[in-house]
Amino acid sequence: MSLPPGYSITGDTGNVCKLKKAVVRVKAVSSGWFGRITTAMKKFSYQQANTDHTLFIKHRAGKVTLLIIYVDDMIVIGDDTAKIEELQKCLAFEFEIKDLGSLKYFLGVKVTRSKHGLFLSQRKYVMDLLANTRMLDCKLADTIIVENHKLGVYVDQVLTNKERYQRLVRIFIYLSLTRLDIAYAVSVAIQFMHSPSDDHMAAVMRILSYLKSAPGRDRHSTSGYFTFVGGNLVTWCSKKQNVVSRSFAEFEYRWIAQGVCEIQWLRWLLAEIGFRPDAATKL
Repeated sequence: MSLPPGYSITGDTGNVCKLKKAVVRVKAVSSGWFGRITTAMKKFSYQQANTDHTLFIKHRAGKVTLLIIYVDDMIVIGDDTAKIEELQKCLAFEFEIKDLGSLKYFLGVKVTRSKHGLFLSQRKYVMDLLANTRMLDCKLADTIIVENHKLGVYVDQVLTNKERYQRLVRIFIYLSLTRLDIAYAVSVAIQFMHSPSDDHMAAVMRILSYLKSAPGRDRHSTSGYFTFVGGNLVTWCSKKQNVVSRSFAEFEYRWIAQGVCEIQWLRWLLAEIGFRPDAATKL
């Protein structure tokens, strides 16, 4: 490796560089790996979905097999048992993989099966977060954010640890996948990622206190949209608008437009999988 600018060593002095960060180019590595798995899946006669490039599909005799991947974690699902077993063998031959059996955890999300279907929860993710931030013994908060808060960027604000603030907010963004009740508070915290103050950090710590009061709670937010397929909730969104609406009607139309985009994407995705909608979708 090359020495950093400003350093020069002549002769064999035995000096080495002490690394404070990993020097692997993560984006390049993940891109190369995804290219390899894509080539392999196409060799196995799977088609890459146009609506989601991490999804691979195979149809046979009216049945379907699906594989979706995130970096090196993947889920295989479908109603073609023979093709699922065949895919597992092909992957094991091509790569060193570990079969974890029925889906229980995926990227911090717990999957529980019952007669009513699948239940997704990030309760363990919340408890691990509270333990890592030493907030397991914190005082509980009944509300997630102070009513009529005055959070903003002010000249005389006292700055806080920017790296810690950004890390916590990014965790909350991922947590809001199943915890829609924190979506608004997270959208407020995101606005101050560039210059967080002690007041902003206090608001973030309040989110942690709220999560401690109910680590498994899952309530619907009041604005945004959610979509159902066959009576099952499959996608949802709740966030603060990035522009100011002139009226409540304009606000509604903006979210209607967002909902239409989501519906259109879902209809394309279902058609690729093999379940082409045969009627209009209610909005």
